[in-house]
Amino acid sequence: MPQDARFADADPAPLALMAEDEQDLRILSALLQDAILPASEMSYDHRGRTLALLVNRFRWEDAEQAAAEGRDYERVRSVLLIRDVQRVLSDGISRDADTVLELLAMVWQPGPDGTGRLLLEFAGDGTLAVELECINIDLRDVTRPYRAVSGKAPVHPE
Repeated sequence: MPQDARFADADPAPLALMAEDEQDLRILSALLQDAILPASEMSYDHRGRTLALLVNRFRWEDAEQAAAEGRDYERVRSVLLIRDVQRVLSDGISRDADTVLELLAMVWQPGPDGTGRLLLEFAGDGTLAVELECINIDLRDVTRPYRAVSGKAPVHPE
């Protein structure tokens, strides 16, 4: 006799979130902490006023449950799409295709009339400063989760 399916057996639902204000942005920043990407996975479309990053996101939303169940931590490929971009400035980031970046945080610096600067802060003191007309950002998982290669959760010494 077959067993009934359990909710825990279901596939994890992919994230599809949008940030339109600073509070939303803090949530995306927390979910993207420790995301890794090759520098070649960043693309700025000047005409379309869009900056896209294809990242390998650590699944912080699943970490506590994975630890409790004694299973592997997971990552997932996600697209971070930043719209209404006026200008992108880079400091300390090599655009070499072999360079691997680790996103630590996204910080909003408000300007006049809803404009502002989004700082994408990477390990090793690299920063992308993205000048925006307004906060209009999407985060979307685009693959199924996979086992984190290290098998460990990222750690941040205090």
